[in-house]
Order: sequence, then structure tokens, then C-alpha cells
Amino acid sequence: MKAKLSLVGLSLALLAAACGDAGTPAQEDAGTAAEEPASTTTASIPETTVAAETDPAATPAIGVLPEGPSALETSSASEFPPPLVDPQEIISGGPPPDGIPPIEEPIFLPVVDALERFDPAEAVVALEIGGDARAYPVQVMIWHEIVNDTVGGVPVSVTYCPLCNSAVTYLREIRGVETTFGTSGRLFSSALVMYDRATESLWTHFDGKAVVGLLAGEQLEAVPSPLMAWGDFAAAYPTGQVLDPDATGFNRQYGRNPYVGYDNEQSEPFLFTGITDPRATSKLRVVGVSIDDAATAFSLDLVSGGEAKATNASVGATEIVILWKSGQATALESDRVEGGRDVGSSAVFLPGVDGEMLTFTAAGDGFVDDQTGSTWNIAGEAVDGPLAGTRLEQVNHLDTFWFAWATYRPGTELVEPAA
Repeated sequence: MKAKLSLVGLSLALLAAACGDAGTPAQEDAGTAAEEPASTTTASIPETTVAAETDPAATPAIGVLPEGPSALETSSASEFPPPLVDPQEIISGGPPPDGIPPIEEPIFLPVVDALERFDPAEAVVALEIGGDARAYPVQVMIWHEIVNDTVGGVPVSVTYCPLCNSAVTYLREIRGVETTFGTSGRLFSSALVMYDRATESLWTHFDGKAVVGLLAGEQLEAVPSPLMAWGDFAAAYPTGQVLDPDATGFNRQYGRNPYVGYDNEQSEPFLFTGITDPRATSKLRVVGVSIDDAATAFSLDLVSGGEAKATNASVGATEIVILWKSGQATALESDRVEGGRDVGSSAVFLPGVDGEMLTFTAAGDGFVDDQTGSTWNIAGEAVDGPLAGTRLEQVNHLDTFWFAWATYRPGTELVEPAA
């Protein structure tokens, strides 16, 4: 496998993801980024306070969104609030807006009818709201990046950025107004930039902030949706559903990875501007957790090992537990999404149950709490013992690369195994 490829090679892969059909494969080795010369400034999102937060008279009306110019057409207009990032750092990734087409009317299969449809090691984005559990296969997300859906009666946008290996789900409601999101065709710090279809403001996928346009300063509410192995999702949610790759309405090479070799810790991110945090290699895999004003990146090497591993930790003043289970293949290494090395599945929870704080250890490919001896799965459900049927409260986290987490969470703590 080649360690580094040209920017032209990955650009062709991005265009193939946007426009290619089954008869137009991307380059076989496309996907690993070449090194870019670093700029003299660090690309990061500043802490910006918008006028609405300080001036009561400027508080936006609920149910009303502003009208004015589109940030897809101009990065500067008198109607725009101050941008949260330098608009010059939002650059074209190749495709035009919605050239990588979101899925607007997703169709699902019952899990029980799709057990053999996917490899057990395939990565899926796992989302559960109000008992409605849905899996969004990365073999589909890698070609579409956004699915606008309604889950448990809640309108959401499920998003995935291959360049930073991050899956995030947001409520697609702004100031009480429901909208949908599209792909802008642009990148900020090598990460997907979305746009809302109500005002065409630009939003950073990684943290759900409107950074340029009429809604600059707005923040979307995230819903936990970790990456999980298909086999684990099917076991944890047997009555759930999975997005049907045969009913997307598009002709794509689902199952094929157009970013071959991108998950290589020794390579650099594609079209990244700025300086990567030197505390770790750019593509170190981390489990990133942000709670209140505290942010911590736990290296995958720290939280993984064997069949399963439990890491009892804290982020700021909040106690958490990170559960990791082997069996998920990285989608960004091999030419097939199920063919990459085993990076496992991570999930983060608050370990309190009825006021009692639990500590966890691994037991085989599952987990046991030390206080009651109950057995738990990777989805945070007790499947045996005194607490059977209990679910831990899930904490939103990101399985991602260090360069992305450090850019969007400057000053984050990094926790790695002791030397």
C-alpha cells in the first residue's frame, strides 16, 4: 500500500465520490493525502460570542429565520454576522454544492432481513432515539456524507466526513424551524462543510457551528451516534433498521472505498491548512470527548486491547466510562470498507445508575460492573445480572483523527499510554 499519494489523486477520488457510477471507478490507490506546506497560523475555530447572546434586543425570534444572501455565493455581506472562521480558509474540495449528494428520503430494511447483507466487521453509524434504532452503513455514507432523516419522530441530519473519519448527528431544527442540510463542496481544515437549505449558511460538520452566513454563531444540538461494527449493532438492536444501499436512488460503488490508504498514521490530511498539533501524529486515532468546557482526546492505543476493554476516566469534573470492543474494520484503509484492519468500536457513557457510580472491567467480549456484577454490551445496556435492561446514558463522542480533534478543540487534553 502506498503511504503517500498526490493531491491530484485524492481530488479525483473526491470527484468520483461525487459523480462516479459503478462503471467509473476512482483510482485504485486514491485516498492517502500528500503533505501540504504548513501555513504560519493554526486553523482553529475561535470562541466567538454573537450579538444575540449579549444584546437582549438582538435575540432571534423563535420560528423565524433571516433572509438574505447565500454564503454559497458570497463569503461577505452586510447582512452576515461576523464569521467564526476566516472565510479564506474555507476552500473547495472539488465537487460543487450537493455534488456529493445527500440522501433525502432514506429507505430502511429491518435488521433481521439484512443480517447477511453486510459483513459483521463493517462500520455503521449507530443512532437510537426514543427506541427507534437505525444503522447507516459507512459504505453508503462515504459516498453521500449526509442523510436527512426523522428518527423517533425527531428530524435529524446524520453526517459522516471521510477525511476526518467522524460521524456526527444533529437535530436539523434551527430557532424552531425545521430544515435539511446539504454538502457545500468545501472543506475547512480538511473537514466537511455543510449548508442549511433554509438560509444557505455554512456549517462545520465537526462541531455543528454556523461559521459563515446569515446564521453565523448558531449551534446545532448533537445526538450521540457512534461508529459501530454491523455485527454489534445487529446484536444490540435486533428490532432496529438499517439504511438500504439498494434503495438510495443513486448508482454508486457501495462497499468500495474511494480513499484507499487514507487511514495511515504516517500520512498527512488532505488540503489541511494550518499547523497540526505536534503532540501527536496528525492521523493518530482518538476518542474525543467534550463536556461543558472540558475536552479530552483519548488515544485509541490507550482505550483498546484484547477482545474488549473498559476505561474508567473523567473529562473535567465529569466521570465517564469508555467501552471498546474489537471487531470493527476501518473503512478508510483497504479498497473494500470491510477489508481494513480491526480498529474496534468505542462508546462513551456516564457510569451512574440510580445515583450510584459504577466502575467497569472487560469480561470476554463484554463488560461487567464491579458494584453489581451485571454484564453490559457495547451499546451500554445491561444484558444480564441485577441491572438487566438498564441503559447507561450515552455521551456524545467522536472517533476521529488527532488533527481534526485538536483543530476544533484547541487546548484539548491528550491522554496516551504511559511511555
